[in-house]
Amino acid sequence: MTNLNSIDPAAVAAEAKIENDDVVIAKSRIILRRFLRNKTAVAGLAIFLALTVLSFVGGAFSSWNKETIDPFNIGMGPSGEHLLGTSQAGIDLCALTVEGTRVSILIGLVVGLVSVLIAAVYGCTMAYFGGKVDKVMLFILEALIMMPALLVVAVATSGGGNGLKNTLPSWLLLIIVLLVFSWMGTARLIRSLSMSLMQRDFVKAAQYMGIPARRIVWRHLIPNIGSLLVLDITRGVTGAILAEVAFSFIGIGIKVPDVSLGVLIGQATSQVSTFPWMFWVPLVVMFLLTGSLAMMNDGLRDAFDPNSSSIGSANRSNAKKTVKKKSK
Repeated sequence: MTNLNSIDPAAVAAEAKIENDDVVIAKSRIILRRFLRNKTAVAGLAIFLALTVLSFVGGAFSSWNKETIDPFNIGMGPSGEHLLGTSQAGIDLCALTVEGTRVSILIGLVVGLVSVLIAAVYGCTMAYFGGKVDKVMLFILEALIMMPALLVVAVATSGGGNGLKNTLPSWLLLIIVLLVFSWMGTARLIRSLSMSLMQRDFVKAAQYMGIPARRIVWRHLIPNIGSLLVLDITRGVTGAILAEVAFSFIGIGIKVPDVSLGVLIGQATSQVSTFPWMFWVPLVVMFLLTGSLAMMNDGLRDAFDPNSSSIGSANRSNAKKTVKKKSK
């Protein structure tokens, strides 16, 4: 299995070099080209962006919202007036799905991004200081890993967390709980990778020159594990969306009147044979979200791996034409 963080400089240079020229393409541009040539990954990105945009602006194009009841169409299937049908309460399912998708995507993006940032800073700090600092931080990390996340979520969002429940929206409370439990595994991996980076000459030279620890962590350690962080972000977003759906499905995540994909799926499960559109619409949206993120993750993995042959090599002829146009 190829280590995505040990990028071979010779392989990158060979792919970036233009024939008969001394111009070298930036590594970030090579990664972007390799990602864009992966049709599956581009399709996943397009689906995810379309769902995100629709969830944030889709409600502006409809006369219905999650609080408007249509007393003449209660529990009705898809029709010209209600494209996706209505719920048992007479609420437009399209409006509910748009609202639920927005909440689920918001939870996924916040948890995925912030948890990776916390893991990067925590893991790199452990590796940089080592010694007693590393032992204490590792003990805290192991203690958090052993905590039962399901029990904490249930207490925080149910009876034991009434104080917080009355203060914070249920989706915000779920974000906080997921952030507490979603970064530890990544932090352990980053710690082991950063320990190997600490033996590199450029890190030792920075320490010898008296550069502050904060700058070494941000300028030298975190950028050198960038490929891992990018992949962990997409995995983190997927994991957070699935966690929200799972917790809300069993009744300990998002609470009514807040709406999410998990809430919609959970409410319609017992009536899937009577009102199938209420169950299948949010379920299909969830599959599109997680499936598009999985396609993006595969594309990013191949784009960051210089030894991957699944999407070919850099297009040297096009790059050469670009250089010639600039020279003219």
